[in-house]
Amino acid sequence: MKDTRHFYQKKRVITLMILLPIIILLGAYVSIRSIFYKTTDDAYVEGHIVTIAPRVSGPVIKLFIDDNVKVKKGDLLLEIDPNDYAAKLRQSEANLEEARAQLVNAQNQVKKTYSELDFAKDDYNRYSQSYQKGISSTQDYDSAKTKLTTTDSENKSAKAKSDELKATIKRLEAEVEENKLNLSYTRIYAPQDGKITNRTVELGNYVQVAQPLFSIAKDNVWVVANYKETQVANMKKGQKVKIKVDAYGRKVFNGKIDSIQMASGAKASLFPPENAVGSYVKIVQRIPVKILFTDDISKYNIVPGMSVVPTVKVK
Repeated sequence: MKDTRHFYQKKRVITLMILLPIIILLGAYVSIRSIFYKTTDDAYVEGHIVTIAPRVSGPVIKLFIDDNVKVKKGDLLLEIDPNDYAAKLRQSEANLEEARAQLVNAQNQVKKTYSELDFAKDDYNRYSQSYQKGISSTQDYDSAKTKLTTTDSENKSAKAKSDELKATIKRLEAEVEENKLNLSYTRIYAPQDGKITNRTVELGNYVQVAQPLFSIAKDNVWVVANYKETQVANMKKGQKVKIKVDAYGRKVFNGKIDSIQMASGAKASLFPPENAVGSYVKIVQRIPVKILFTDDISKYNIVPGMSVVPTVKVK
């Protein structure tokens, strides 16, 4: 019995003697690695995503896209029924032409009243001088004076109408331009290259102004890694990064640090924390770090939102 107990004690001692160096080596490896490499699982793929929304309302009469298809900048994506907007444009153009014709008549009237006013002034001056000399009668003088007053009033009225029509024409010109823009907005084009995503619009849907219809995601993506503030002290632009994408298991992609955000994630939020309170509890903050892929990832389906684990070599 004693021999058996002695055997097991000896076996445990030997096991500890074997495991202890391994544990020490592992601990040393982890400690050294934590100094030279910084990693986090609070990271994800990000990219440029543009949400497409109409600037005019109406039914969709043509749809040239489908889910996840590639589009190029300038491609026609969909068309909203343009008939109402074309009719408004024609009406505003007709109103503008009518106002311009009225302005021509008004300007001719102004010229006419100017001529009549000059004639009335000459008459008034002549009769005024002869009346003072006692040559003209009071009736002739009063008639010339009345004619001058009437002609002056007609001239001012013609100029006022002309000025009013000029203002109306400016307003109608702006209205025509606005209607031209609204008509052009019935055709929606791609603002950038990318793939269609989050599509909710269908042919025949009645869409409203600013209603999200779909998004266009660019092919180029990057990583946003939220490192603890205690990890970023030695991080610099250009440092090499190893990136593991959850979707591709053990596959490791190469990258580099592009930039470090100049505020913590909490400080950049809509409701930043207020630390000057009595119940303040210190929390380790996260600093967003932008990481670019240096490998060609075009053959991989790496899209915004995917989870990744980046490891930065800081020393």
